[in-house]
Amino acid sequence: MVDGSGHVQRKTWHESGHQWMGFWSAPKDDCDNYGRCGPYGSCNANSAPNFECTCLPGFQPKSPSDWYLRDGSAGCVRKAGAKLCGSGEGFVKVRSVKIPDTSEARVEMSMGMEACREECLRNCNCSGYTSANVSGGESGCVSWHGVLMDTRDYTEGGQDLFVRVDAAVLAENTERPKGILQKKWLLAILVILSAVLLFFIVSLACRFIRKKRKDKARQRGLEISFISSSSLFQGSPAAKEHDESRRNSELQFFDLGTIAAATRKFSFANKLGQGGFGPVYKGQLPSGQEIAVKRLSSTSRQGMEEFKNEVSLIAKLQHRNLVRLLGCCIEGGEKMLIYEYLPNKSLDFCIFDETKRSLLDWKKRFEIILGIARGILYLHQDSRLRIIHRDLKASNVLLDAEMNPKISDFGMARIFGGDQIEGNTSRVVGTYGYMSPEYAMEGQFSIKSDVYSFGILLLEIITGRKNSTYYEDNSSQNLVGHVWKLWREDRALDVIDPSMEKTYPADEVLRCIQIGLLCVQECATDRPTMLTIIFMLGNNSTLPSPQQPAFVIKTTSSQGVSSVNEVTVSMVEAR
Repeated sequence: MVDGSGHVQRKTWHESGHQWMGFWSAPKDDCDNYGRCGPYGSCNANSAPNFECTCLPGFQPKSPSDWYLRDGSAGCVRKAGAKLCGSGEGFVKVRSVKIPDTSEARVEMSMGMEACREECLRNCNCSGYTSANVSGGESGCVSWHGVLMDTRDYTEGGQDLFVRVDAAVLAENTERPKGILQKKWLLAILVILSAVLLFFIVSLACRFIRKKRKDKARQRGLEISFISSSSLFQGSPAAKEHDESRRNSELQFFDLGTIAAATRKFSFANKLGQGGFGPVYKGQLPSGQEIAVKRLSSTSRQGMEEFKNEVSLIAKLQHRNLVRLLGCCIEGGEKMLIYEYLPNKSLDFCIFDETKRSLLDWKKRFEIILGIARGILYLHQDSRLRIIHRDLKASNVLLDAEMNPKISDFGMARIFGGDQIEGNTSRVVGTYGYMSPEYAMEGQFSIKSDVYSFGILLLEIITGRKNSTYYEDNSSQNLVGHVWKLWREDRALDVIDPSMEKTYPADEVLRCIQIGLLCVQECATDRPTMLTIIFMLGNNSTLPSPQQPAFVIKTTSSQGVSSVNEVTVSMVEAR
């Protein structure tokens, strides 16, 4: 259960009666929550115990009273009297940050940083810009023409963000003699320390009272160290950072009796489907909340490592296009993951069914494509840790009541730290037909591996066919090979799902087909990044011509990759 302070506890028996003990928690800090500090606010988890939120240069708290109470959700507003168009305005550099939400940013890959600055300065609506090169290079331009949302400060790493400010703020941030700066800093520090000290005393008193109430319940509780004992990430570049994140995360622990009652003792009538992990059941908690329960089967090809991976990873991820993990159950030999219930099941259930896919017009399909792309971009760039999913496919994309897509199944995901974008493994996992060639054949995976899988998904959504579909004119071709053949013959519109009955804009669909072919190119370096893909989906800029795709001919599992009902956990020795 979760107590009033947000900590998760488990009920244990003692001779004096039932007691509660601490179990686990996620996410690591409040800064992991999207929009923690609102518009034009920036979150810094390392400022604890002080308030994490600060305003970007030139802005002030929208609600000072809420700000003082550590509620930054209202964000910040531009300081009164600011003149930002042709009045000597400029840009202040904010160093080492996670850049704001890029879902509506403009990207120009051919523009350098100086040209980017001039272009943003000329446009009075441009609120900031940065480099499109996440490694810190000078190539590429990302600019915002609206609200700067979900910025975060890092002690190390991150990117430089240039925020538009008026002449007065620009002058304040220009370097001055050290003596003047030292006096101003000293005065500011004294004022801040006084306010923080008062707040800290009040917070300390509240924490002491809460702790006193919990001590009795924790006194003789059994310490459960399941998650912290996982060795899954030991030796990896992100191991230390990942372990630190897990210690401070929040996750509800369900007892077996509650889940059994919720699923009517795992009855067949409540079964939603079967995956490589095991069966999935629908359930309803006593509160009335509907849930989906993934139950690890004793014969599952997935094991404890994948289970620990998904529990410790997805609990920290929060994005509208990622499925939400509510908790887990580890009791009596059972290992289960408890998710939010999504009534429209998985994407493959809709697009590969002759009747159901006719209900998906092009507008809805395009929204699903864009939602999946935004979810992958969050994993690759906008989340605190760089994450490669490694098993993106139609059955791992779930649909909510409004048919919004949510990426699920993180048992195969890998976490990278810092600027790392690729890795190598001798244990290849995933689903044949969605795996990139460099991963399937050589065990090399990167963010471009997920891009390849996204390209397959995009083409499947457009055509309503699986990549493994049989084609009468050439039985050796898969979907990619078929689309590539018709693209070269200028007949790409022939692959579009006929159930849409030509109610689609042909130019937009052709553009998406071209993007799909760009994603599945054989050479990983030729494939675009997810940031570029989102830009291409939302703009009418000229696209490059796709090169030869990978795996245009149907393949078999002769190398040890096997598939069961499109759900695969594979073991391949990399060459």
